[in-house]
Amino acid sequence: MKKFPNTSQIDPSSLDGLNHLGKFLDDVQFLSGAIPSNQDGSHDPWDHLEAVMGLSTLGFKNQALNGLHWMASNQNEDGSWYNLYQDEKPLELNKQTNYASYIAVAVWHFYLLNNDVNFLQDFWEPVKKGILFSLSLQNRNGAIAWNIDKSKKIDEDYLLTGCSSIAKSLECAIAICQVLEHKSFESKWRDAHLKLILALENPAEIFDLKKDRSRFSMDWYYPILGGINSQQRVASLLETIKTSFWMKGLGIKCVADEPWVTVAETSECSIAFKKIGEDKIALELLLNAIAIVDEQGIPYMGWQFDENIYWPEETPSWTAAACILAADANYQLTPGANLFIKQQFKS
Repeated sequence: MKKFPNTSQIDPSSLDGLNHLGKFLDDVQFLSGAIPSNQDGSHDPWDHLEAVMGLSTLGFKNQALNGLHWMASNQNEDGSWYNLYQDEKPLELNKQTNYASYIAVAVWHFYLLNNDVNFLQDFWEPVKKGILFSLSLQNRNGAIAWNIDKSKKIDEDYLLTGCSSIAKSLECAIAICQVLEHKSFESKWRDAHLKLILALENPAEIFDLKKDRSRFSMDWYYPILGGINSQQRVASLLETIKTSFWMKGLGIKCVADEPWVTVAETSECSIAFKKIGEDKIALELLLNAIAIVDEQGIPYMGWQFDENIYWPEETPSWTAAACILAADANYQLTPGANLFIKQQFKS
């Protein structure tokens, strides 16, 4: 297997070494605050928020705030966001639950970096509405339906990756409640969070009922990022990652049966290994991720290792942000470094 032809221009051990990624995110951001993630200039709310956190990490405070204000300005009355936007124009009218809740993670992350209670108060309503939308679709078994279509029909399937993301969002929302002393919401959300975590720890016949998604690496490391506590479940997940998805020297495959490692999955999996104390593997994966870059040091989406090509030759904004967050987690560069490594609310 051929090594990547470009020499990485990223030094993940310092904020200065990552600053060009912040400039990249700043350059692609629209005046509205939207951060496109696709070549056609469109974006979904989750990718947008990931890019916001990349900006926050690197000290691009005003740009991050603009991105958060975009979320507040474009939130639907029911607390959701649409599936896809072109700047402020909705392109796809279905509404995903993990998109609605993820604002809690980005808002809490910004607070960790800036320690501004007034900021938390300003964004309480969008966070509250987003969480309530997601929880309105929670099943008695703890899992949360993934989507409402444009006809307001609930898709009765429960995605392991999406619910893991929601679990992290709930964790951050509870932390926000503790700071702002919203005790009633904290109590209800802790109950919902516990039910969701228990479902993620015992997923049989709960998740991915309509379509088997186990070939995707995200299904195996996202529960760890989402905050599961069962050591037996963590060990089982890690074993599958190591045997089915980890291409040593290259990174993490997006899909088990495709010869393709992807930067975002490799970066996120790096954080998962860091979380469970596998620091050496975590750092190795981070270094793999930041080697898949263009000549300006901007991460490509991935590397097709049978054909030895960058594929596709796109540099998505959220992919760069995933690298930034992984670098912070590995090198502890900011007060937000432990966002995905430690539980955010006080027990």
